[in-house]
Amino acid sequence: MSGLTLTLLLLGGTVVLIASFVLVSYNRFIAQRNLIAESWKQVDVELQRRFDLIPNLIETVKGYAAHERQVLENVTAARGAALARAQAGAGPAARQDTENAFTRAIGGLFAVAENYPNLRASENFAQLQGELANTEDRIAAGRRFYNGNVRAFNTRVESVPSNIVAGMFSFTQFEYFEIEDPQARRPVRVQF
Repeated sequence: MSGLTLTLLLLGGTVVLIASFVLVSYNRFIAQRNLIAESWKQVDVELQRRFDLIPNLIETVKGYAAHERQVLENVTAARGAALARAQAGAGPAARQDTENAFTRAIGGLFAVAENYPNLRASENFAQLQGELANTEDRIAAGRRFYNGNVRAFNTRVESVPSNIVAGMFSFTQFEYFEIEDPQARRPVRVQF
């Protein structure tokens, strides 16, 4: 074997290895991007479920708390704003503010319900409140799954050598979806 043949074989093998790396890395980016899209759709489904539960909850509360009109209007307005962003196809970053406002408004609704023992004892209200609590848990779980997928993707975009492939094919980082709950940031008080 001549030196030229050996050089061409080595060069060809190197090109094949580099092309294989690029192909595998590209396919992993595509798979992760699709996983992020799927996990966002799951969060979106749960957010839509919450939007659908709220009108029933408001109607139940209206019968007991007719003079708490401002709270009911706040929930309705926050739901409308959040739903409008959802229907516009806004992504996680664009929906954070409206979802935060909606979560706060729902908290205000439950605070009003605490003032009405008959309402709290209502089977319909209790069922709706339970469904909403279940939905909120599912939203939180979906958000954690989505954010975990975003973290893995963003790590690949920034890590060497996959960042080279990310740059070649314009893969950019995704934004996390975080809903700020001021109650979750407060210290827990335990009383005996």
